[in-house]
Amino acid sequence: MPELLIIIAILSAFLSIVFFITGFVTLKKKRLFGVVASVTLALLMFSLAGLFGTIIIATQGYRALTREEVAAVVKTEPVGPSRFNAHFQFPDGRWATFNLSGDELYVDAHILKWKPLANFLGLHTSYELDRVAGRYLKLEDEQTKARTVFVLSQKKPMDMFNLRRQYTLFRPLLDAEYGSATFITAGEAAEFEVRVSTTGLLIRRVGVTANSSSKRREKVY
Repeated sequence: MPELLIIIAILSAFLSIVFFITGFVTLKKKRLFGVVASVTLALLMFSLAGLFGTIIIATQGYRALTREEVAAVVKTEPVGPSRFNAHFQFPDGRWATFNLSGDELYVDAHILKWKPLANFLGLHTSYELDRVAGRYLKLEDEQTKARTVFVLSQKKPMDMFNLRRQYTLFRPLLDAEYGSATFITAGEAAEFEVRVSTTGLLIRRVGVTANSSSKRREKVY
C-alpha cells in the first residue's frame, strides 16, 4: 500500500479532530459562522479519512502491477482420470495444493485500474488471484461431472473490487474493474507460470516435472 495514501488518511483524520475542537471552542465564543465553517471542514476531513481508510483496507492482498509478472508458479500432478493436483507457489513464498476435477487448470483474477488522480496518490493497476478450478474439455462433462472450485484471494473486511461494483463513490478513482481468466491442459505432470499484465492473465508452460511431492510447508485443499 502506498505510504502517501496512508499519510493522507492519517492527516485527514487528525485535521478532522482539530476542526471539531476548533468548532467547539468557537461555539463557546458564540461565533456562529466560525462554528459552521469548522464543523463543515471537520466533516470533510472525516469523510476523506474514511474514504482513504476504506481504500487501504479494501486493497489489502492486491499486488501493484507495472509490467507483466509472475502471479504464481503451478505444478500439475495427475492422480486419476480427469483428476489432478495443482501445487501453487506464490510470490510471497506460500505454498498450497488443490485437488481438482477436470482436464484443464483454470485460474481467474480481479484487476483494478486506477485513474490519474489515484495514480498521484500512489495507486496503480493492481491484481489479486481470485479462484482456481478444474475445467472439462467437453461441455456435457461441465454440466454433469463433479465441479471443484477453491478461493485464492485473501480474506479481508472489504474488497475494493466489490465496492467499485456497489458504490458510485469510487468511479472518479477507478478507471475500470474487471475479471480475467485463463486455462490450460493439465493432463500430465508439468510446471506453469500464471502471469499477469495490464491486459489480464495468461499461463505459460515452463517445464515438465516427474512428480510434485517434494517436502514443503503447504496448505492442501
